[in-house]
Parts: sequence; structure tokens; C-alpha cells
Amino acid sequence: MLPVSIDKQSPSRHRMLKSREGEAIAIINYGAGNLRSVVNAITSLGYQPEVTSRPDEIVNARAVILPGVGAAADTIENLRAMGLDILIRQLIDDGYPFLGVCIGLQVLFTGTEEGGWHECLGVLPGRVRKLPPGLKIPHMGWNQVKQLRPHPVFTDIPDRANFYFVHSYYVEPDDKSLSIGETEYGIPLCSVIARENLIATQFHPEKSGESGLKLYDNFIKLAMAGDR
Repeated sequence: MLPVSIDKQSPSRHRMLKSREGEAIAIINYGAGNLRSVVNAITSLGYQPEVTSRPDEIVNARAVILPGVGAAADTIENLRAMGLDILIRQLIDDGYPFLGVCIGLQVLFTGTEEGGWHECLGVLPGRVRKLPPGLKIPHMGWNQVKQLRPHPVFTDIPDRANFYFVHSYYVEPDDKSLSIGETEYGIPLCSVIARENLIATQFHPEKSGESGLKLYDNFIKLAMAGDR
């Protein structure tokens, strides 16, 4: 299925967004296995999640979440097979509030070293690398996130709050200023990135208790406050 056009200059797109019903939060469904926990988290905050792979539903949502578990290469393959790779790049370029989670963070970069070199979405320059030898892999469980700079997504979340991680690879952005959160696991790891409308986390907010729910809530409130 090819994505619908979301040309930012298109007046028909503007009318479509203004006439949409409700304020759904689109959770992109490309076959990932953790969708239910994300849905439950968003629902518990009082918002309307919509699990979908349909481009027309995604572009009409108030905000978009790309969750993920498993391998980045498999995720990219599934997204491409469904035509969602192009759509995701368009969404981010066009200013849609977008949140990537775990693999949803990793696939945003140039490529991953997991299972050999695989090109990813290329939204952000950088690569995904394997955690250094000598560490227990995967990095699984609770760990602190040091807030490198203030950002609205951290509102009412204490610095060095604990979040839940499950991953064997980590992102290494070319532009270090993208990283707004950092976690120590043998080396300092980028655990939260932000650029304009785009936010992404290496940890799973839906598994991270109150702090994770607050991060989701902050992201959605930012989306709702936008002019779309």
C-alpha cells in the first residue's frame, strides 16, 4: 500500500486535518509484538490510541508512535513491505509529532550493524552499534536516564529517573546535540533524542511505571498543543 501524499503545501491535506474527528494517537502496526502494552499505557492516560498500518488513518492522527521490539533489520523490512518507510520520513519532515520507542528509535538512523550492515530510514545521521563486549547482553531492566538538557518531554520527570530497557544495540548519533538523555551501561549511551517534532527513546515508557506514563503524557500534550 502506497502512502498518501502529505505535501506540506497541499491545501487538501490542510482541509483533511482540520475536518478529522477526534484526537486519535496513531500507533503504527507493522507486526511488532508489544503493541498491546503501548495501547494500554495510552488508554490509561485518557487518550484514544488507534493501532493501524493505514496511511490515511496515520496522517489524520494527532500524534504518531512507532513502537518496536526485536531486530532493526526486520523492522525496516516490514516497514518497506508495507510502504510505511516512505510515509514515516514524510511525516517527520512535515512536522507531525512523532515518538519512536526502542527499535522505533534505532530505525530512524542511517543504518544498523545488527546482523551485518543494514540501511535504516536515514531520518537522522548516525549508526546503530552493538553494546561493548564484557557487558551482560541484552541490557535488560531498570536504569537511570540523565537529562542532558531541558525539554518539555521531561516535564515533572526527575533527573536520573529510572526507565525500563531491553536492548543489545544502541544508537550513536553523528550530531551529539540530538541526545537529550543519557544512560550509563559500560559506556554512556544515548537513551533519548529530540529534534523539533521528533522524540525517541531507547527504553520502553510503557514498561517504566509512573515516569514512563508521564513521558507519554508529556509527548501527547505537546502534540495536542500544536497547530495541526
